[in-house]
Amino acid sequence: MKLRTIIIDDEPIALEKLESYVEKTPFLTLAAKCGSGFEALDYVASNTVDLVITDINMPDLNGMDFIKSLPDSPLVIFTTAYEQYAVDSYRLSAVDYLLKPYGFADFQHAVNKARDIWFSRLPESVRQPETLFVKVDYRYVRIRLAEVRYIKGYGEYLQIYLSGKDAPLVTLSSFSAIKEKLSDSFIQVHRSYIVNMDNAEMIERSRISMGAGVLIPVGDSYKAGFQRFLLSRSIGRKGNAGE
Repeated sequence: MKLRTIIIDDEPIALEKLESYVEKTPFLTLAAKCGSGFEALDYVASNTVDLVITDINMPDLNGMDFIKSLPDSPLVIFTTAYEQYAVDSYRLSAVDYLLKPYGFADFQHAVNKARDIWFSRLPESVRQPETLFVKVDYRYVRIRLAEVRYIKGYGEYLQIYLSGKDAPLVTLSSFSAIKEKLSDSFIQVHRSYIVNMDNAEMIERSRISMGAGVLIPVGDSYKAGFQRFLLSRSIGRKGNAGE
């Protein structure tokens, strides 16, 4: 499930930057981009929104007054070039406050906080499950997603490798089908592999070490998405783990 997100800024360059950041974030979907608060009001009047990322200092209707005007406030992240708005933004229960100029790492930190709050508010019935039933031959085997190390696809089958198990579970299915049921810690890194990064030990030279001598390659077409994932989940000097 993705957060339906609208972005608001009266500066076209800033709006384009926000758009590119949203599109690079797997758990966000861009519902609308608006050049003014009034334009955003028209959109939210007839559409459901989970997250608003809005500039504060805008003509006619500023970002704070826009949020105050909403009967049911969604999650909010404010952006602005003026530090003095910080206290007021938190009085409106903003998730975070991005001071311009901000980078993708700052953006990811803020939206990760929004995702965690949004997920905590979901009813138990629609949250991502902690377990999954896998059909193996003529039976269904229950597995915990946290125990899945990686998934290998070949032909019409999937091999699901679990912690503490030597042999994988083999099921007739596809990546597209299983990806819908996995948590955000799972990422496809190769046309033949999905990895549970919660169980990864190390990344070096375009390979992910899963322990026990298992090295998963990161495919060329997946490197950009993998780097974005690492950027949102890592600390320290930013380098290219694919080198």
